[in-house]
Amino acid sequence: MNVRPTNPRAQQSKPLRALEFAIRIAVRSVASAAALVLCSNSVATGAEPDVSFKNEVQHSIERGLSWLTQQQNTNGWWSTPDHPGVTALALSAYSGEPGGRFHSPATQITRGYDFLLSCVKPDGGIYQRELTSYNTALVMMALLTAPDSHQHDAILRRARRYLVGLQEDRDRPGAIDSPFDGGIGYGGIKKDPDVNNTYTALQALYYSKRLVQDQGDSASKDLNWDAAIHFLESCQNLPDKNKQSWVSTEATDRGGFVYYPGRSMAGGDTNLTTGKVALRSYGSISYAGLLSYIYADLKNTDPRVVAVVEWLRNHYTLEENPGMGPQGLYYYLHLMTKGLTAAGVNELELKDGRRVVWRREVAMRLLALQQRDGSWVNENPRWWEKDPTLTTSYSLLALETLWRGL
Repeated sequence: MNVRPTNPRAQQSKPLRALEFAIRIAVRSVASAAALVLCSNSVATGAEPDVSFKNEVQHSIERGLSWLTQQQNTNGWWSTPDHPGVTALALSAYSGEPGGRFHSPATQITRGYDFLLSCVKPDGGIYQRELTSYNTALVMMALLTAPDSHQHDAILRRARRYLVGLQEDRDRPGAIDSPFDGGIGYGGIKKDPDVNNTYTALQALYYSKRLVQDQGDSASKDLNWDAAIHFLESCQNLPDKNKQSWVSTEATDRGGFVYYPGRSMAGGDTNLTTGKVALRSYGSISYAGLLSYIYADLKNTDPRVVAVVEWLRNHYTLEENPGMGPQGLYYYLHLMTKGLTAAGVNELELKDGRRVVWRREVAMRLLALQQRDGSWVNENPRWWEKDPTLTTSYSLLALETLWRGL
């Protein structure tokens, strides 16, 4: 079956809450779990919910949100005014809180959305000075789940057009002939596409598609989804599909993703005979690749989807970001939660045959990592994860998704 729903928010009279919205749109039943090398969902779906553990998770979420409330600047932003995407993540965490204590349009929420709206640019992007696509995409996700989301439709349509306009088309216009064709980068002077920015943009375009579908807006230019798939394929360690010289032939890399064609944050290995460097796959970017394939409507039986899920299954761990150690650990746990939820997975069978109820394991890991004051922080500063606002937002969004699936 296809995994992209049709017109998910048509006829909705009220905006959906952030993670409620994500679950309703992103969770899909997997028709052929064997094709994804995942075990059957039947065991977990027949189990009674652990109410006590769910309450523990909810309490953790409330502690985290209470900490976030104390960190907001009086001008409405969290952490920094230069990157509204961080504020957008925090606001999305408020919207997804399961108990309802933080749902009302309290002062901090109103100020936060006012700040986001102040970042809207004439070109349609939503940013300050840099990382234009990244910030625009994250702000779009927050606006889609705002208490008055319908009031932002015009802004969201322009933001959609802005992101679509950033899609790479090198060499011959209209031809998909460069490995970079179809991807999206940070925007601005940082134009080389990468999997993470492509994933972030695809997510925002995917969830906002009803804005053009419901309006019958056939004149609006949509993303070239075939080109986006081509770019993703060009970043996957899958020699059957990707013939670039850097693609690893090692079994430990097969199916996983690298950052962009010819570069992996996890480095590579040089073949002493040929002199070629084979790039290593790593965890967070491979979950970004899986989610991107889902947003691009690839079927669960597609060999590219099967291969990345196989890699993720074989490298399942909650102790580190596979291939990167502690770097990006919270983003990895965040994307793992989103990726396995979007794939409809309740239990995961590992390469040693062990079956894990991953939701409970990830939730327990995040509960153990929570600080006394309710926040989360990574001592490793890579990818801004020493900023507790960012890592707390990642953790809360993950826990809110986990709470709904426990």
